[in-house]
Amino acid sequence: MFISRVIRALLLDINLYEEVENDKSSIWQSMIVVFLASLAAGIYTFDLGGTRGLIIGTIVTFAGWVLMSFLIYLVGTKLFPGKETKTDVGEILRVLGFAAAPGIFILVALLPLINKIVWLLILVIWIWRLVAMIIAVRQALDFKNTWSAIWVCVIGLFAYLLVYLILLAYGLPKPIWS
Repeated sequence: MFISRVIRALLLDINLYEEVENDKSSIWQSMIVVFLASLAAGIYTFDLGGTRGLIIGTIVTFAGWVLMSFLIYLVGTKLFPGKETKTDVGEILRVLGFAAAPGIFILVALLPLINKIVWLLILVIWIWRLVAMIIAVRQALDFKNTWSAIWVCVIGLFAYLLVYLILLAYGLPKPIWS
């Protein structure tokens, strides 16, 4: 069931997000997906920064999921809720956990043939994750249209970036692209 859910997440299956939203026990599966994507990011940053890159890349990516989920929850339920919006942080964590599945493919960036177009691969993965996040947020917040989910995700991403920049100013490691 876990592998099937990950594949469905990668295929952007709308029904998967509805399923994990309602399945409280899927939080562990969501955490595993995020851990795998975080570990992939850590392995990628190991190539850039050694053991420190591996550890920090993994931890920062995993913590980013928790922070992003909380920010999306706040934006989607307190600032811009839909008429049908009824959710909790657990539901957001579960759906955004599965939306992180495309991040596992960052490991492809380590292949020698990809070196010349690694930026393109990272862009494709980022867009893939963003689309998955929009689908997940639309389902979890019970929005009737996709634009509401897009706006919540964009505002959530800006809030996340702002928090990240503040933490960066206080000693958080620089991002992998710097």
